[in-house]
Order: sequence, then structure tokens, then C-alpha cells
Amino acid sequence: MGDRTWLDVPYQDKDEAKSLGAKWDPGAKRWYAPRAGIAELDRWAAAPAIPELLPGEDRGFGSGLFVDLVPSSCWFTNVRSCVDQRDWERLRRMVVGRAGRTCEICLRGEDRAGQRWLEVHERWSYEAPAVQVLRRLICVCTDCHRTTHFGLAQVKGVAEQALAHLVAVTGWSEAAAEAHVQEAFAVWQRRSRTTWDLDLGILTGAGVRIAPPPAAETRPDAARAALGQARGTGR
Repeated sequence: MGDRTWLDVPYQDKDEAKSLGAKWDPGAKRWYAPRAGIAELDRWAAAPAIPELLPGEDRGFGSGLFVDLVPSSCWFTNVRSCVDQRDWERLRRMVVGRAGRTCEICLRGEDRAGQRWLEVHERWSYEAPAVQVLRRLICVCTDCHRTTHFGLAQVKGVAEQALAHLVAVTGWSEAAAEAHVQEAFAVWQRRSRTTWDLDLGILTGAGVRIAPPPAAETRPDAARAALGQARGTGR
């Protein structure tokens, strides 16, 4: 490794970091400074690793593949939107690494040729009086993630593939899978009537810096814009 110094480079900064001398390690899937003393890269100096068990995290919460729709009143409160982007890189690296670089649901790894990636997904509980609590972070593949966010799959025109993946992973009949999707949307409609407070205690307890989400009253317009963009990228 020589004088290699690891960096925490957010995705949006990768081109700039590369232009300033940062190198990419495809095995570690991480940027690094090839030698000490490159002052231009100091702003991406790596922070300490995040512990594999977040304080208060329930690693057994929400196991398996199921449609898990975030209420519309909670849109844009996902973890990636609510934490500092350098801390997001640290979180992503920890979650994917502790899963052994495999999907925690279907147990498959990344497949670049098949456009299957490993991503981070949140498991939330919705508790009285009106608190959206982050309970767990899991590593999922693109296919499992698409099925979980079935509403977005519909917007993008890939609901058929998402339903087929649900059937393949769970072993359910197509009718049972369709009934599950319908019930998930019914739960989503009920929850969307409530404005939820956000509890990210398992992140703040690990020293992760939180960026405030958009105010609740601004989320509908932002959601419509994002959904319009998603429709434009559908196939």
C-alpha cells in the first residue's frame, strides 16, 4: 500500500478529487491519496470508521423481502438525504462491508454486466404518537431495492419485473404477491395522512452528522418534481 491514505470522497466530488490526484481502488471500492502530503486532498481525509453495530440498531428488524413504502409525508427523509455526504460514504461502506458485499435478502453480489448494484436501504418503524424511527440499515441489491420501493418501480415502468422478483425470492404465488402489494399500498395511504417526526438516534449515537430534511410543507412539490424526473428515466 506504500504511503496510501484513504479518503472519504462523496460521489458528486469524485471527478474533482480525481483531478487533484486521488486514485480509485477497485477492490476496496474507495478513493485514496497515493502519497502523503497532497494538501488539495486534505478536505476528504477519512474520518474514523463507523461501528458495525450502530447504537440501538435492531439487526433483526424487517427481515426478508417485502414491499415497504415510505409515506408521502416522509419523502426526502431517507438517510442519504439527511446526513452529511461524507458521512453517507462512511455509512455505505460500513453497511456493504459488514454484509460481505452481498445482498442481505437474496444473497447475491454485485453484477456490473447485469446492472445489479449493492445499495443501502433503511428499515423504519412508525410509532405513536407520530415518530418515524430508523431501526436498521441493510445492504440490498438493485432488484430487491426496486421491489421494496414498488411505487417507484411503477413510475419507472418496471413493476412487472419487481413483482416477478418478489415471487422468485419469497416463493409466493403471483396472486399472493399481488395481494401483498395491494395491502402495502393500503398501509401507505393510512400512514401518508400523518406528518411524522424523524428519529435518527442510531446514527447520531454513532457520531454521524445530520442534515435537516426539507420541511414537511415543501415535500409534496419536491416529490412531484422527483417523480416527474423518474418517469423521464423509465424504460
